[in-house]
Amino acid sequence: MKVHERIDGRLRTFIEAQPMFFVATAPAGPGGHVNVSPKGMGGTFAVLGEHRVAYLDYHGSGAETIAHLDENGRITLMFCAFQGAPNIVRLHGRGRAVPVTEPEFAGLLRLFPAPPDTHGVRSVIDVAVERVSDSCGYAVPLMSYEGDRDLLLRSHSRRTGADLAEYRRVKNAASIDGRPIFAETD
Repeated sequence: MKVHERIDGRLRTFIEAQPMFFVATAPAGPGGHVNVSPKGMGGTFAVLGEHRVAYLDYHGSGAETIAHLDENGRITLMFCAFQGAPNIVRLHGRGRAVPVTEPEFAGLLRLFPAPPDTHGVRSVIDVAVERVSDSCGYAVPLMSYEGDRDLLLRSHSRRTGADLAEYRRVKNAASIDGRPIFAETD
């Protein structure tokens, strides 16, 4: 493993070329559930600087990342090479969720150069990267990338803004550990 001072040109190129990445967060203390989520879709991840990245967080079945970030801010993003030379890059840092209901959301959304339809985005996850490392990835399998799925975008396109607010209020009201997330009406 090698620790890097920042997200430099080579690492940035590698990160931006990956069609998917994984996000890991955990609650504070010994209790609660650790969460790992796969993320993808072209245009939903952005390197904003040598120590800052962000991704678009779409409405989904849970909101563990948002709950954990609200509680302690700890987050790790992992990018694996499934094609080409083996490599794994991890970005450790402090993150925050900026919900669609916050005034700052629109400005952060503009930092994504070519996002897909943003109608179903519930927040931008903004990460201050504190540690950058890469490792060999020799055991990561070789897999072919066929393309992005469009099911999430099609699902959200059928919902109005009010429908999405209700979705957050009902389906994302609390984490699996009972931590309130979108319990209030937007």
